[in-house]
Amino acid sequence: MSHPADRPTGTQPKAIIGVSLKMYFGYERSVDYCRDVAAIASAHPAVQNGDIELFVLPTLPVLPEAARILATAGVAAGAQDIFWEDEGAFTGEVGGKTVAELGGRYAEVGHAERRRIFGEDDTIVGLKTAAAYRNDLTPVLCIGELQQGSVEEAVTRCSAEIDAALNRAQSLGPAGRTIVAYEPQWAIGAPEPATPEYISAVITGLDAHLRTLPGQVDSRVIYGGSAGPGLIAGLDAAVAGLFLGRFAHDPNALKTILDETAVRLLAAEVPV
Repeated sequence: MSHPADRPTGTQPKAIIGVSLKMYFGYERSVDYCRDVAAIASAHPAVQNGDIELFVLPTLPVLPEAARILATAGVAAGAQDIFWEDEGAFTGEVGGKTVAELGGRYAEVGHAERRRIFGEDDTIVGLKTAAAYRNDLTPVLCIGELQQGSVEEAVTRCSAEIDAALNRAQSLGPAGRTIVAYEPQWAIGAPEPATPEYISAVITGLDAHLRTLPGQVDSRVIYGGSAGPGLIAGLDAAVAGLFLGRFAHDPNALKTILDETAVRLLAAEVPV
């Protein structure tokens, strides 16, 4: 299965499902998880025919082995973070060039934990987005409001975050396909996600905004923030998929989500 970035415009996957393992798993457990995901994906028609784009972001030391295992099933791997320079005297950092050499196809940037714990701001997120583009990585750009408010407030705030990152990135080089992960910060780690109505309304606004930006015709918006089984069926078609954390760390839960996504895609094709 070809990577979405390699496909002609208009032949993008119909849905996107991504999983971040954060730092929950050690090396061996991460490898076992990737083996389980590969087995599930190889038997899943919607993944194999390209309707569902599936990727996993393990901890960095696992990336080469994860990329090798997952590739056998048409699944891609990536990094949970990258540095904004490709090489140099930056002790402890890892650049997008190295991530690509290790087999990564995606790079997560701007997650709320990176912003809160490490003080990353919109400028840094924009620099990291640029680094992803120039190394042929698809940035998974995380955005989300801090406090719950109205849909209009969320769309305004998150559109500004998209613009800040992409404007900065495009000032440094050509843009590429972007996966925007809408993760309201108040929902991350919560027992329940935001309501389907709220998610759908915000992402409808963000999707419309994203499509007005140069170079983003193939870019899509997915939802993260305590997402898990049972959620995607209730979301509007503007929501391209899910960015999953702990609720997909059980491979069986991920299979359920893939099945639910496939059913949703079939339902969208049936005339009303």
